[in-house]
Amino acid sequence: MLNNRGMDVRRLETLLMLSRLGSMRAVAEEMHTTTSTVSQQIAALAREAGTPLIEPDGRRVRLTPAGRRLAEHAVTILAALEAARLDLDPAAEPAGTLRVAGFGTAIRRSLLPVVARLADDHPRVRVRIHEHETDEALAMITADDLDLALTYDFNLAPAAPDRTVVSRPLWSAEWALGVPATDPHTDADAPTVFARYRDHDWIVNSRGLADEQVVRTIASMAGFDPLITHRSDSLELLQDLVVAGLGVGLLPVAGPTRPGVRLLPLRDPAPVLRCYAVIRTGRTGWPPLALLLRLLESGMSDRASSASGTPSS
Repeated sequence: MLNNRGMDVRRLETLLMLSRLGSMRAVAEEMHTTTSTVSQQIAALAREAGTPLIEPDGRRVRLTPAGRRLAEHAVTILAALEAARLDLDPAAEPAGTLRVAGFGTAIRRSLLPVVARLADDHPRVRVRIHEHETDEALAMITADDLDLALTYDFNLAPAAPDRTVVSRPLWSAEWALGVPATDPHTDADAPTVFARYRDHDWIVNSRGLADEQVVRTIASMAGFDPLITHRSDSLELLQDLVVAGLGVGLLPVAGPTRPGVRLLPLRDPAPVLRCYAVIRTGRTGWPPLALLLRLLESGMSDRASSASGTPSS
């Protein structure tokens, strides 16, 4: 029976070598040690396992059935340890499976081009992709169900600081107020623009609170409490609601706009969505994750000024 302290890796290596070479003398020569030392290693391993691992076979020894089974396990155990060593070696070729979640636009804009590069240049790095809103993705990071989250906040609704994670900024995008195209254009500060719609219904995200906080912040500056009537996870549906005359809501300036929707610019203050790559503190040294972060940051740096972003699919 295996004792509570587990098994010594070096002894497992000795047993595996004995199963392959067939004699303690050959193992001793291969390991540059003595036959006595090999015998002591096997005897100590047998005590750890709680069962004999070798038996006499003439002038040689052979593995018992338990010894053969343990040698088979040793193949898997030692291979896993070697993989872990290479995986954690900063100089090694990155390898491993990365679990990534984020909002739809960040996945399409930031992640998919990187995944294509990884497939070409680093085929041993694989990425599993899940679409989740920021709060959901951050909860998964906290539970260690993710390696990286693509999240967002707004400058007018900043995310709360969290020492358990590291956030790397990727890009930002200005937002405007989406209204029916029949409404006149307005060139004024954001509170003045909002004041025109104090009696309208308002549309916000159904899965996140960031854009609702922005709406309420600017509305409070305009002196009213907005009537949140509709909630939609889809910006396409939000635009449909605007066209149908069912309300107004925030939309990305650089995003696609449907016929029947006008974007009114907002300034003083201007709402800006900010996208981040978020990982757990202390994980930046893992080669596959460090590589993904580098590619995400380098891929967005030359496009930051023209980036557009939407927090929903």
